[in-house]
Amino acid sequence: MTIYPKLITDALEKVRYPGTGKDLIAAGMVEDNIRIEGANVSFTLKFEKPNDPFVKSVVKAAEAAIHTYVGEEVVVTIDVKAAQLARPEPDKLLPQVKNILAIASGKGGVGKSTVASNLAVALAMKGYKVGLLDADIFGPSVPKMFDVEDARPALERIDGRDLIQPEEKYGIKLLSIGFFVNKNDAVVWRGGMASNALKQLIADANWGALDFLLLDLPPGTSDIHLTLVQTLSITGAVVVSTPQQVALADARKGISMFMGDKVNVPVLGLVENMAWFTPAELPNNKYYLFGQEGCKRLAEELNIPLLGQIPVVQSICEGGDQGKPVALNADSLTGMAFMELADNVVRQVSIRNETMAPTKRVEVTTK
Repeated sequence: MTIYPKLITDALEKVRYPGTGKDLIAAGMVEDNIRIEGANVSFTLKFEKPNDPFVKSVVKAAEAAIHTYVGEEVVVTIDVKAAQLARPEPDKLLPQVKNILAIASGKGGVGKSTVASNLAVALAMKGYKVGLLDADIFGPSVPKMFDVEDARPALERIDGRDLIQPEEKYGIKLLSIGFFVNKNDAVVWRGGMASNALKQLIADANWGALDFLLLDLPPGTSDIHLTLVQTLSITGAVVVSTPQQVALADARKGISMFMGDKVNVPVLGLVENMAWFTPAELPNNKYYLFGQEGCKRLAEELNIPLLGQIPVVQSICEGGDQGKPVALNADSLTGMAFMELADNVVRQVSIRNETMAPTKRVEVTTK
């Protein structure tokens, strides 16, 4: 016996969907992917509702119809496809995330990603539920810093939506555009493409319940920053700089962006990275390679807290290259600095939440 597609569609016309009373063909529930290999037949049925109560009965009826009208020897494989629920409204994104912190810098090369990664580790080690989103679309470094460069997050259907499952390492949920591109390839995208990719990592991922979601931002002020403040209600920003005057000038611009009337995101404070160099063999010595206490003076001038001073030690670089952030060793010199930074960040977030209203997303208006 030769089986051809019209025999299958004629049989499926005999099956009615209980929700509307229409047959499966008229209702447009049979996708145009009928495959026939000898006595094996496969196709897809699509349903409007992810949790449609008639799925099982309709699938069973479709199989019975093919056996009745085409032949009992036919082996039937039916895939079920449910409609993807729409993304939640912007103000309802990430309802289980208590605090969203932007880790930013005005200038590249000041160790912002190192600070973000180690702050995430320190918070997790203190018992908080933490997520880290690598929002540096064009220069993702989180996969390297956590030794998960080969990770390829899976999709899982949850409540009618296909959601990206973040990777987990050291108790932290991680997502980065670096998981979806070849690690040796440059990401050459226009601003709109990068912004859409970032929105997917935020809105189409299963972040779940978190105390803190850290956003590792690209340096400077760009489309990515605007996308974030338009997409999320950011609790506050942590600005990273070195004591060097050139870096401080750019840090001032970053702080100005967040505190400006149009963005209006509270700046929780400054982190002075590479504050001094301490050689391993002389742990009590401090060598101020990039100037002394420049961030401290800027913090005092702008009346914002200095959240921490992180020294330069060889283990920071080695830890980042090996995928083992130095904060994992809480008793080391830098480990203690990051633990103190975590305490100060938690304190400032608590003060901010007690004294200020939640941050409002930046609304885009068109005339």
